[in-house]
Amino acid sequence: MHGVLLLDKPLSLSSNDALQRAKWLLRAEKAGHTGTLDPLATGVLPLCFGAATKFSQLQLDADKTYEATVRLGIKTSTADAEGEVIAERPVPAITADRLAQVAAQFTGRLRQVPPMHSALKKDGKALYEYARAGQEVEREARDVVVRELWLAPDLTCPPNAIRLLARVSKGTYIRTLGEEIGEALGCGGHLTSLRRTATGHFDVSQCVTLDALEGMTEAERLACLKPVGSLLPEYEHIELDTENAGRFLSGLRRRGDWQDNEHVAVFGQQPKALLGTAHIKGGELIPGRLLSPREISQILESNL
Repeated sequence: MHGVLLLDKPLSLSSNDALQRAKWLLRAEKAGHTGTLDPLATGVLPLCFGAATKFSQLQLDADKTYEATVRLGIKTSTADAEGEVIAERPVPAITADRLAQVAAQFTGRLRQVPPMHSALKKDGKALYEYARAGQEVEREARDVVVRELWLAPDLTCPPNAIRLLARVSKGTYIRTLGEEIGEALGCGGHLTSLRRTATGHFDVSQCVTLDALEGMTEAERLACLKPVGSLLPEYEHIELDTENAGRFLSGLRRRGDWQDNEHVAVFGQQPKALLGTAHIKGGELIPGRLLSPREISQILESNL
């Protein structure tokens, strides 16, 4: 089985648990997800199966878009609703102009210290393992980019809540962003909901839920899989004839009238099938991540 399943991860389930349930439903052998979502978060979780796992890093590196609710005036130990309340402060009057000012303050390149309650590893252990043991360890601040940020009062939640919509670079912690926005507003805050609405070019409208998958036939589940090539939407497509395709799959460089390009998806012509990725330098097509002949054969057979 080779392809990409766009899952709408449910609340209270870890990313790995969601992956294992989908893997079992699809009877897949090799699988991986492309970026962890906390159990309290929902939304877009691309799952890669078979040959697609070779290109999963592309989705790990992609920008992510989130919707969140920040409860102002209450700070927790985890910066979300799972933690214990560690501080309460009155919430000042929040105007639209003030929210716009704060949004501008947190748009662009930022330095973020990863939260203790995160899956980031230090000395081989996840930070949340230290946190659960009551230990605080030193973490280095990291550069992240908030490309777009919009804040507004959330009229659907209890008083003193705001909505947050953000498009961010990889490695950005929305819990930390929400907590820092609360501090900038003078009252602190924590996340009460978090939903990933897009990762790269995939968005939540393309996703399927685990409940829907469970209600499908095996054929319907397989039909939900997107092709491996869907992970390479912005790559230049190059096709090779049978002889050159075979040499390329052997790891040999090919020469042609091509412009330099760091991101190339290479296909065979007869039959047309994805062979792998490459980059072009000085007219040479240089192999990158390659599919095996067996993987290509299996993909072609599944398309018959």
